[in-house]
Amino acid sequence: MTNIGSGPGRSRQTRIYVRGLGGERPAVPVMPERLQEAARARLNAADFAYIAGGAGAERTMRANLAAFERVRLWPRRLSGPRERDLSVELLGRTLSAPLLLAPIGVLEAAHPEADLAVARAAAAENVPFIFSSQASVPMEECAAAMGDSPRLFQLYWGTDDEVTRSFVRRAEACGAQAIVLTLDTTLLGWRPRDLDLGSLPFLRGRGIAQYLSDPVFRSRLAAPLPAPAVQPPRTPALLRAGTELAAKGRRFGLSLEQMRSAAARFTATYTRPDLGWDDVSRLREWTDLPILLKGILHPDDAREAVRRGADGLIVSNHGGRQIDGEVAALDALPGVVAAAGDLPVLLDSGVRTGSDVAKALALGARAVLLGRPYVYGLALAGEAGVREVLGNVLAEFDLTLGLMGVGAARDLGPEYLAPSTQP
Repeated sequence: MTNIGSGPGRSRQTRIYVRGLGGERPAVPVMPERLQEAARARLNAADFAYIAGGAGAERTMRANLAAFERVRLWPRRLSGPRERDLSVELLGRTLSAPLLLAPIGVLEAAHPEADLAVARAAAAENVPFIFSSQASVPMEECAAAMGDSPRLFQLYWGTDDEVTRSFVRRAEACGAQAIVLTLDTTLLGWRPRDLDLGSLPFLRGRGIAQYLSDPVFRSRLAAPLPAPAVQPPRTPALLRAGTELAAKGRRFGLSLEQMRSAAARFTATYTRPDLGWDDVSRLREWTDLPILLKGILHPDDAREAVRRGADGLIVSNHGGRQIDGEVAALDALPGVVAAAGDLPVLLDSGVRTGSDVAKALALGARAVLLGRPYVYGLALAGEAGVREVLGNVLAEFDLTLGLMGVGAARDLGPEYLAPSTQP
């Protein structure tokens, strides 16, 4: 019998179909829409709103998905290899596939093991994980769970420079291979789903584990803050919030009063509206790690990033969570790639499938970040759910390459896009 070749796509298909003979169905849905709906059914309203919601009327979130719908792949026939090489080069290292797990905060909203489950899944699948500043588990614990597997650290630069610098030092110490500085969250976007529920997880001590474990931040807890302009009403809900804060405090060796101070200090200092390009230059002075700037959408910003010594760019609109009605990330990608010169450009926002990965690479991305889908997998089955989502995306990407007649991920380019969608 002729060897028809293998690869992650074919082997995953075979496993699912053969087990289906015995009546077994995937516990984590393969279709992106069904995956999201299954997670919605599993989570409470506030947690799902935080994960799935976007800014304003969510036009940007829909635009991200619509941009991928508009791009059409243009395959070549009878030229496919038996096996595909999914690897790409990024920042002097070889990735097994052009896929990273995006930094997403408050993962405890999806599953109690939160970032730790994601770290283990990423290590098992050999996919880099970008630790979030708004993580639910300290970066050191996630790094320990990953062994030598690749990890990066995403940095929100708040108003306390010493806390920011401490985060960078900790990222270096725990083996992060790059710092990902997020540029698009100098203020918190207007998010109606969360506003309608009156729900901001940070006020409950959720998603601030990097801060609660940071020596500089902890040293600030006794210092006074200005009196808050608004006080919550004294209700049973407030008592429950206090109980949640106290439980979180026990995890980090902090009293309830210290936790109240931590939540208040975090919300008062974690954004920085006046963050500027000179701060990018300062970060370059603080660390020898490669710096990726996340949130670039305009070619002029890409050119300035090159001048400031960035090592790579991530085209992103924060998954549609910051500005309602801004440009779709995929639509912005070609212009940023052209302006970035030799700098690698990654794509974040709107990636749902393996064919989406192929489209982004054909438009010039070196790799993509996967966000909400892996969180839905986490909600459904913890570490195993994240692995299922990763396996499905990589399987489809592998099959897409083979069906397009592309032997290696690095060979994808605009010639594999229909003329109407070429940049």
